Amino acid sequence: MTSLDLLRAAGPLLWVLLALSVYVVYLIAVRAQALARLGQDARTLTERARAVTAESGPAAALAEVDRAAHPSPAAGVLRAGLARADRGVDAAERAMQAALLDAEERLYAGLSTLGTAAQVAPLLGLLGTVIGMVRSFLVFSQTTAPTPAQLATGISEALVNTAAGLVVAILAYVARGALRARADRIATQAEQVREELPGWLIRAPAAPVWAGSAPEAPLPEVALNFGGAR
Repeated sequence: MTSLDLLRAAGPLLWVLLALSVYVVYLIAVRAQALARLGQDARTLTERARAVTAESGPAAALAEVDRAAHPSPAAGVLRAGLARADRGVDAAERAMQAALLDAEERLYAGLSTLGTAAQVAPLLGLLGTVIGMVRSFLVFSQTTAPTPAQLATGISEALVNTAAGLVVAILAYVARGALRARADRIATQAEQVREELPGWLIRAPAAPVWAGSAPEAPLPEVALNFGGAR
């Protein structure tokens, strides 16, 4: 029996596993591409923003970050904190926390689906195994002396479905672990920015005085004389 004959004998459940494998490969490729874009190193931008904040204040640092247009979550957290710096450190921390939650949602998207596929694929393979073994036992009930060729159909269906389910499960499980590790590293960099930025704002210089404004001149002293003229 050739490999093509084994695939044909595996029954319709194998096509379900093949469709699942195609979806798993597609999801892995999409998430790997997204993490490659989001995982661009933002340390240079962070250090530049730190220096500008210490020298010229949060507004100048925000302009620097906007010009960079960096796609990483760390840059997004940095931008959110600097944009709310004029409202105080607490407001900046709240904005950064919201940006971090949004970034984590984008980083870990699709990983739960890969985990579900890793759990479902072996169950589908086991179902195909049971169906194949049932067909083999039906041969015994219909024939007193079944030939090996008659038994091979059910047994091959059982084994092929088992192997296909394990292959899909292993692929999804390994890819999920690798993608999660990559997402964790990116999220850690964004978390570091969230923890460091409040310290920058505390040490940032005060807002400059508006151009053209001059300090108010002191009022002239007026001597009051209550004595009458003589």
